[in-house]
Amino acid sequence: MSITLNQDLILLDVEAGSQYELLSIAADNLHKQGFVKDSYREAVIAREKVFATGLPTMNGGGVAIPHTDIEHVEQAAISFCTLKSPVEFVVMGDENSRVSVSMIFMLALKEAHSQIEMLQELMGILQDEEALEYLKGETDKESICRFLQGRLPDVA
Repeated sequence: MSITLNQDLILLDVEAGSQYELLSIAADNLHKQGFVKDSYREAVIAREKVFATGLPTMNGGGVAIPHTDIEHVEQAAISFCTLKSPVEFVVMGDENSRVSVSMIFMLALKEAHSQIEMLQELMGILQDEEALEYLKGETDKESICRFLQGRLPDVA
């Protein structure tokens, strides 16, 4: 399984007024690069409304890992985005809680089982305070790519 992450899929200091605007920006970028179908944006937003992906992190901030079904994906990829100002996401598994998200990993995967594997790999980063601080503060897209490729075995 090979999952693409390149500099074109990294969006830094995104300005979004809501989680859905943020999801649209990231999904549209994946579509522009040819990784997802026209249906992806609508599908990822619809899925987020039912299965929230916000996750609180140890440093008090939050990260979201939005994704949707494989039929909306052309080629496996991950988009990584940092935000200029955090937006609220519902916490995964707790519809009554919200978390201020400052980064997202948007997954566009081609195999159903690969989503679980990738979520497990991402949890390693999300539980590493130094990694989160690095990702939040780094401004060089090439450095971010190398860092994530080094931490996520299936990502190139």
